[in-house]
Amino acid sequence: MTSLAHDSTTMLGRQLQRVRHAPGVLILTQTMPISMLLFFGYVFGSALAVPGQEYRAYLVPGLLVATAANGVMTGMFQAAQDSHRGVMDRLRTLPMSRAAVPVGQSAADLLITTLGMVPLALVGLAVGWRIEAGPLAALGALALVLLMRLTATWIGSFLGLLTRSEEAAGQLGSATFMLPLLSNAYIPTDRLPGWLRTVAEWNPISAVASAVRDLCGQASPAADAAWPVAHPVAGSLAWCGFLLLVFVPLAVRRYARNGR
Repeated sequence: MTSLAHDSTTMLGRQLQRVRHAPGVLILTQTMPISMLLFFGYVFGSALAVPGQEYRAYLVPGLLVATAANGVMTGMFQAAQDSHRGVMDRLRTLPMSRAAVPVGQSAADLLITTLGMVPLALVGLAVGWRIEAGPLAALGALALVLLMRLTATWIGSFLGLLTRSEEAAGQLGSATFMLPLLSNAYIPTDRLPGWLRTVAEWNPISAVASAVRDLCGQASPAADAAWPVAHPVAGSLAWCGFLLLVFVPLAVRRYARNGR
């Protein structure tokens, strides 16, 4: 355990150095969600009505969770890039824990994401979003967002190690942009057709977005919503716990045998 902590900290430092030499990643992490908030909020906001609240207030938690879900794309590209360029092969020859590389990458991504969400939250407050339920509930909402990001990063790491190709990871990663669109991150699901509503409400992003809105004191989900959305906090924890139990061992195992 001590070796894992030490090795993971070393990999964390490596990833932060990577960002230091490529600051565009951090800038993009901060500016893209803000651009989407302003675009969706002011271009589409007048045409989208959310019962009981302003659309921009509804949108901000969804964008926070959508940003977290984009960890699939980030983790996939970084893992595929290191595999494609032979970095993983060199790291694998070192006397270190096999879990240290993905753990360090996930920790670095979590730290960068936390910093990147601060400007989005501030702009959200400026355009009308409010946290009505107090500081403890707000911390709980933040914890769920970061748990979602951690889960998404591990999924992406496994997929990146599986593809081992920057081009394939880039193409597959861009497809993950559709995941928030098939959820309640941007629009309520209660007006969707029956089958599409079922798909959207069983999307893990919907559970986490509903949980963040609920913890922030916004409107509660509809009574006839699917179980993960009707019980958003429990649904979020169940989805993230299940996905971590599946993809953490898969990513570590794939890293250990990726060269064979």
